[in-house]
Amino acid sequence: MSGVAEAHVQGEDALRGSRKNHRLAEAVHRYGVASRKGLEERFFTWAFSGLVYPQIWEDPVVDLKAMALKPGENVAAIASGGCNVLSYVTAADVRVTALDLNPAHVALNKLKTAAVARAPDYETFARFFVSAADAKTAEIYDSLLAPHLDAATRAYWEGRDALGRRRISYFGRRFYRQGLLGSFITAGHLMARIHGRNPARMLEAKDRADQERIFQEELAPLFEMRHMRWLMDKPASLFGLGIPPSQFDALKGDAPQMADVLKERLARLAYGFDLKDNYFAWQAFGRGYAAGSAGPLPPYLERANWETLKSRVGNVTVVHASFAEHLRSFSEPTYDAYVLLDAQDWMTDEQLTALWSEIVRTGKPGCRVIFRTAGEETILPGRVPNAILGRFRYDAAQSRALGVFDRSSIYGGFHLYTFEG
Repeated sequence: MSGVAEAHVQGEDALRGSRKNHRLAEAVHRYGVASRKGLEERFFTWAFSGLVYPQIWEDPVVDLKAMALKPGENVAAIASGGCNVLSYVTAADVRVTALDLNPAHVALNKLKTAAVARAPDYETFARFFVSAADAKTAEIYDSLLAPHLDAATRAYWEGRDALGRRRISYFGRRFYRQGLLGSFITAGHLMARIHGRNPARMLEAKDRADQERIFQEELAPLFEMRHMRWLMDKPASLFGLGIPPSQFDALKGDAPQMADVLKERLARLAYGFDLKDNYFAWQAFGRGYAAGSAGPLPPYLERANWETLKSRVGNVTVVHASFAEHLRSFSEPTYDAYVLLDAQDWMTDEQLTALWSEIVRTGKPGCRVIFRTAGEETILPGRVPNAILGRFRYDAAQSRALGVFDRSSIYGGFHLYTFEG
């Protein structure tokens, strides 16, 4: 079979897998298809099977403070959009295994690592992942990147979207407005504009006091509208944030309505940090990074980190697998740190126990485990047997302190566990 033909066949397999991803179904499905919750779960699985996160929504600076990585250490991390795993290697000479259930995220991470390795300079790389709206990127992809990608990754980016356009053209059409999250943010802007509000006004603020004023005038009233409160109380309304039905309940907690939680989290994003230091706010309110790299960026996209990133990109390995599935392939302690993002909010007690059993088996003494939760408190006590969880030290004070500095502002809690053997 020719390389091109093989790429197309593997691409079709990848696309079928993206629509019917058994790994994702195993992670999300808890109820039968005949139940309301079961239908919600399956709708979420369908929605989550394509590109979801063009940018990851966990703050890598907080991660790095928690893990305190040392040269030569090994990190296992959920990949998502790949911003964090690449940021880790700019801060320390470590090896990172980037794991993801979603074939589209795997393809994105492989494209990012290839772009770092093959781009002749920072400006070429930035065309894809900073401006992300450069018509020349498709040409650069064809000549510079495609020959060095595996067949399945090429097939994904050279495959067609619903309108028949190659997916690589996302980077010529504002990449950060693509995918499920990009579409969700765009829909949020449209909804606000329909009601005479403009989220982009947040970017006009001169200081944090001005940020708060604009938020209270421009956006806060949306959360008091009766029909908006009704809409936000439906689990499907937050699928675009990558929040499955099980996590929706954890996020809502004891709040009377979801609108109250979302208003509080968005307020923190809007004025909890100075806009010139918070690239997450630029993504939420501007649907991309500041033009001409004039605003804040993730560490891996900062020009000052380019040479370091390029020299260490070979330290990043991208794997299509679940965390537990990957860890089962090791027979001895291997990792010094684990990054679970918010995936545990999705898990049953059985799945949590299986995951932490593998962490105990594959973790080196002193290894750190970090994760986030929709609610404020750690979800593990009483759900993971003490014979396993009791081998870890949970630093509640440090976890709370670090969580305060998470600029993405969408999570209730940040958590750090340390393996004591």
